[in-house]
This record gives sequence, C-alpha cells and structure tokens, in this order.
Amino acid sequence: MLTLSNLNKSYSTQSGRPIKALNDISLQMDKGMFGLLGPNGAGKSSLMRTLATLQSPDSGAVIFNGKNILHHPKYMRSKLGYLPQDFGVYPGVSAYDLMNYIAKLKGMNKASQRHDQILTLLDEVNLSEHKGNAVNSFSGGMKQRFGIAQALLNEPEILIVDEPTAGLDPEERNRFHNILAEISNEKLVILSTHIVEDISNLCSEMAILQSGTVIKHGKPKHLIEEINNKIWAVQATEKQIIEKGYEVEVISQKLTSGIMSTHVYCDTKPDTQFYPVKPDLEDAYFTALKKNGPICLSIN
Repeated sequence: MLTLSNLNKSYSTQSGRPIKALNDISLQMDKGMFGLLGPNGAGKSSLMRTLATLQSPDSGAVIFNGKNILHHPKYMRSKLGYLPQDFGVYPGVSAYDLMNYIAKLKGMNKASQRHDQILTLLDEVNLSEHKGNAVNSFSGGMKQRFGIAQALLNEPEILIVDEPTAGLDPEERNRFHNILAEISNEKLVILSTHIVEDISNLCSEMAILQSGTVIKHGKPKHLIEEINNKIWAVQATEKQIIEKGYEVEVISQKLTSGIMSTHVYCDTKPDTQFYPVKPDLEDAYFTALKKNGPICLSIN
C-alpha cells in the first residue's frame, strides 16, 4: 500500500508570488490501477514528480512498505518504474541498446539478466521485431510502448504513467490500455491523465484533482451513482439556457452530428424540454469540477 499524507508543494513565480501546486493531498493506493484525473494545471504532474522522488514536497509524508520515501528516496527508486509525460530518447540509439543502458542505470549488473529481461519486455509490448531500430524513428504509439518497457526493467512494484495516451491514435490507445491492464494485475499502476475515458476504461479507484486539491476520490462507479437521476440534457446552448432563466448548473456541452446538446445538474427535471440522462464518468467529473470552481466546458 502507498499512503500519501498531507502533501503540500508551492512554486515561486517570476513575480515572487507562490503558486500552490499540491494542497494537503492525502490518498491511499493499493495494487491495481489508480487513476488521477484533472484538467491541465490541476497538480497531477507535480504529484507524479513527488512520488517519483524527482522533487520534495514542502510538507507531508509518502509511506511505502513502511518507509517514508521522502526520507529514503533511493528505496523508492529501486521499487519504481516511471513513464513521464515527456519521454525523450537518444537519437540513433536502437531500442535494445537504450534498454540495456537504462537497465545498467537501474542497477542490473549481470549482462545475461539484462539481455533476457530486455527481450521479454520488448516482446510484451510488441516491439521485438524493432529491437534493432532507432527509438527516435518510432511512431508516437511505439515510443509509448517502449516507454512502458523501460519502466518495467528490474521488475518494479509501482508503475507511474503520466498522460500516456495523449496524441495516440485509437488503435495504439487500445493496445496501450491492454498493456496497462495486464500490468495492474500484479502491480500498483498510477495513471495520471485528463482523458476521462482512460480512467473509465482502466481504473478501479480514482481521485479528481483541481487546483492542487483532491476534490473527489473513490470508485468510478460510486462517483457516478452519486449523480444518478440528477443529470439532464437539452438541445440548447449554455447561453440559451441562461437567457431562459433556468436554475441549473451547466455541466458540459457536446456537439453531435451538428446538434448541440447540453448536460445540466439539477435535483429535479428543470422543464419539459429537458430529458433524463444516464450519467457516466464524464458527467461525474464535470459535476465535481463545477461544484468546486469555474471550469471550461468541453465542446467535442
């Protein structure tokens, strides 16, 4: 179990004014897939960097296997696999050679052990036939799969992946989801993303972050159940809803086949023009954000 207790982190701006990136965050994470969902700037990457011991919080504790990793960062690094949001590679270096280099950095000193594990991992992410090719020539999806392979070197107990599916096409995204799902059967996988569908498809536990604060956490299905019978839709824009004076909270707007549909939160049916909607995780997410501050509506 990984336990986060009262984590706080602030950064100084050029004007000298501090920005609170993490605000008293407390969470518990067990084996399986744990999703961190939030808009850009919510504090997800700051939290990931803290858990990966790339930065220290101003206060708080992170306990894993009975050790405070903030006091024992080397211990955490020995148990951790990390795929950051921006994963850079050396130009012209093959997948096998780069994996071999990273394995040495992770303390895998036996050449035969490195060789066997590299081939196994490249096979698991379907890159065996590309092991001699330069990683910088890979497509976006191939690079992400390589990123997972290198993160799994030396058999870590925790895997952190930060915005892993951004920019992937649907086929690569599905393939990446399958890899993460299989890994989470044996390890704690922390998935940080702003893509609601990724959390919905993969995670049994989750937390929603906004402005460095955890505003909701629990099982996705429970967060959805909280808003059952409270989400309504209407074929109108937010402006039209406001002009008609409806006392509702506008949650999201979606353009489907050229028709604008707006979801609102209300305890009872606002008007005959509104129809009930079976809520999903996107509705739960936007409701949580709306109730904790202004948000930008998504128009797809």
